[in-house]
Amino acid sequence: MKWNSIRTKLIVFLLLPTLVCIIATMFISYSYTTKSLRTRAVDENTNLLYQGSKNISSFIQDVNRLSLTIYSDSDFYRQLEAGYDDMSAGIRIYSSLNYILTSMPDIFQVYLYRVKDSKATLLSHNATPKRWQGIPPYSDSRITDAYPLSIQSTHISNTYGLNSPIPQLTPEPVFTLHRRIERIPSTEALGYLSIDVKLTAFTDIMNQLYEQDKENIYLVDDSGTIVYSHDEADLGKPLNASWYNKPIAGNGLSQGYFEKDGAVFIYQKIDSPGLNWTLVKQIPVSYLFREAKEAARINILLLVVLMLMIIALTILISFRITAPIKQLTRYMNQVQTGNLEIDIRPAGKDEIGLVTERFRSMMDTINNLILREYRLELSNKTNELRALQSQINPHFLNNTLQIIGTLALELKVPQIYALLSALAKMMRYSMYNDEKIVTVQDELDHVKAYVELQKERFENKFTFRYDMEESLLKALMPKMILQPIVENYFKHGFNLARTDGLIEIKAARLASGRMEIAIRNNGSSIPAAKLEALREELLHPGRLDIDTLKVMDSKDSKRDAPGARIGLPNVLARLRLVCGDSAMLTVDNDKAGGVIVRLEIDIVVESEAI
Repeated sequence: MKWNSIRTKLIVFLLLPTLVCIIATMFISYSYTTKSLRTRAVDENTNLLYQGSKNISSFIQDVNRLSLTIYSDSDFYRQLEAGYDDMSAGIRIYSSLNYILTSMPDIFQVYLYRVKDSKATLLSHNATPKRWQGIPPYSDSRITDAYPLSIQSTHISNTYGLNSPIPQLTPEPVFTLHRRIERIPSTEALGYLSIDVKLTAFTDIMNQLYEQDKENIYLVDDSGTIVYSHDEADLGKPLNASWYNKPIAGNGLSQGYFEKDGAVFIYQKIDSPGLNWTLVKQIPVSYLFREAKEAARINILLLVVLMLMIIALTILISFRITAPIKQLTRYMNQVQTGNLEIDIRPAGKDEIGLVTERFRSMMDTINNLILREYRLELSNKTNELRALQSQINPHFLNNTLQIIGTLALELKVPQIYALLSALAKMMRYSMYNDEKIVTVQDELDHVKAYVELQKERFENKFTFRYDMEESLLKALMPKMILQPIVENYFKHGFNLARTDGLIEIKAARLASGRMEIAIRNNGSSIPAAKLEALREELLHPGRLDIDTLKVMDSKDSKRDAPGARIGLPNVLARLRLVCGDSAMLTVDNDKAGGVIVRLEIDIVVESEAI
């Protein structure tokens, strides 16, 4: 489809706004939906993490309060101060530590170091209590800071320096609450208490905070070590992630969110005595916006269906509207080619149908007013063409017959038949004056017959060849156009002294729906002054003057070719008379010697009218 077509513009201008509006609606809808989902997800998960932080903080505080029971157990506290080493003191210490061990199901083991007598005790589930003396306190348990409490991040449980293994215990990930037992009211250390808590204590809490296999959860301490993670392989390892160092650890805010690396991160800091952890949830954008993407997929599917319907309806409407216009254009093209009696059929009752009806009425008026004058003019032009086509010089026929007769007497060969056939073809072609338009093939055959006779006349001192596209042989052109141009070679350019004469005809299709016929010879060139005068005459070809031709005939009887005195301006005039003003004829001297004449006319086949 061409852009200047109404049909193309109608389809484009109907589809383009619809498509733009639908895409804009989808984009706005998707943007609003994703923004709404992000806001809702951030709000919900902020509240969820806040509640999770409270639960974690509450659990840590429960363990902390459990560690403070040693201050309320006066007997246990006095033994720490006095450092008694009897059976009853050991039983009392075991009893107090066992109370701490069994108070919460997630406590893995309890470690106590008494400064007074340098004794350490380790109590675990399903294992014999272990006790050793004369060694320093375990390094992680010994708190030297002003604050007597610290929380150690996730690590694999150990035996606190005990050399002999405990076969009943299997190491597992734990976090540890370390407390320094002080002599009240001073800060003097009476002992060090460490409570290992299994990491499974956080499992129930953390599982409520994220969707497994879809979201990620992290619990990180103030040093960037992972306390708890959805991936057990990360436990106790530093969190080396670009999204944590600056956006979370370095901003000083207790909670917030941000988007990075294709995910939304929501964080909540847990700030309680001895505890400075951060709870972080990572939500992939693909999972967060899954509902929006599903809605977008549905919208795209609906858009495709809708666009197919719109395209079908638009094309249908466009063709219904433009089909009568194209039909009216075809009517006009036929009128332009000279067919004034076309059958113009009604195209409906709309505006286009009204235009078609008015056009039919106009053509009826034109036919009634000028048909008689037009036909009279065509009749006059036909008579002119017939007069031109009947200009066969008797001297030409006489000379030709003499040649054939002489050859018949001297050689007595079948070639006489060929010459007679060529002459008969020329006679028939020239005398059928009712045919003013012929095919390129017919015109070429006439030239061939003419050349056959000239070969015999000039003793084969020249070569004739032609090259034409097969499809162009059926194209239409005016009669008696090529032969007069070929004849000019023998009248003006042929040199009897040469034996390598050449005349060549080529026809080629042009890109504009036209064809070019080139007639080239290697004879004498046209002098520059005469060529310039000829070109000037070709710029303003006049009407054929039959009387002038007759006068020239009476003055000069030496011309013996069947197209004598039909000069190039007359050939161009005949071309334009039949083919219209777009027909062209140019003449030039060939660089290799000789003359080249080019004809350019529209390609019209027999199914069309010129």
